[in-house]
Amino acid sequence: MLEASEHVYFAAPPLPYYLESGVTVHSPGDQHPTRKNLGVFDLIIVESGCLFIGEEEQKWQLTEGQTLLLLPDRYHYSVRPSEVKTVFYWVHFQTVGQWQQSELENVSISHEAHYNQFSTSPYTLHLQQTWSLPYPEQAYRLMRTLNKAGSERQSSAFWTQQQTFEELLRMMDLRQNDSYSSPVVTLAEKAEAYIKNNYRTEITSKTMADALNFHYNYITRCMKQMFGMTPIDYLSKYRLEQAKLLLLKTEWPIAEIAQYVGFENVPYFSNCFTRQIGLPPTKFRKRYMT
Repeated sequence: MLEASEHVYFAAPPLPYYLESGVTVHSPGDQHPTRKNLGVFDLIIVESGCLFIGEEEQKWQLTEGQTLLLLPDRYHYSVRPSEVKTVFYWVHFQTVGQWQQSELENVSISHEAHYNQFSTSPYTLHLQQTWSLPYPEQAYRLMRTLNKAGSERQSSAFWTQQQTFEELLRMMDLRQNDSYSSPVVTLAEKAEAYIKNNYRTEITSKTMADALNFHYNYITRCMKQMFGMTPIDYLSKYRLEQAKLLLLKTEWPIAEIAQYVGFENVPYFSNCFTRQIGLPPTKFRKRYMT
């Protein structure tokens, strides 16, 4: 088993993008190359054997089904040569979005605080720097697909590799695994889904508490940590985003759009829209439809 590791967060979109991949076979005595400031992320997935590798002050002994994400601006080195035949896959990738590393042991910084720092992004991809894969065979299959695509013509290889790489990221994203997700993040995302599925109806503190089986104050606290806003604020923002789409896609009257997205009072809808978007609904439609 690997010890608790640091976590790496990526703001998305844009998602990290694939650069290159391969498979390496070490015979006894072979070792990983020493590199400094590689400039790209290096994801290693061990299929068999044991790989001894370090990054700065940390050292790992990776065995079958375990992964390691080496960071682009660090010093990587071999701790010692392989003792048995060792097979591992590797993927180099990069991101143009924000990314951040955190120490799991630093209890003064919660996981939710890291999500909140990326609150301007729709999603935060959450990878554990070292991990024991729950389904290693699936990861090996994806890696074989990535490597095989490298022999295809570039026009088709690009899409195959990027889509396969994103499938690999999804499998490794801790937010897709309820057993790893923070309870606060899990509840905040359930509240978000409830709002999106019911925004056209009347949503109150009671209906939300009943639907999610948690006290409304706790739901509010979770959403503020995750999204930086209360459920009511999120509801209003989402309704107005849907109203923007309807203003551009339909010729419905303003009153009909307001009612459709959940506002009973048209002047109140217009005031909210103007305050958030910066233009009244009629002027917004005119600006982008002419």
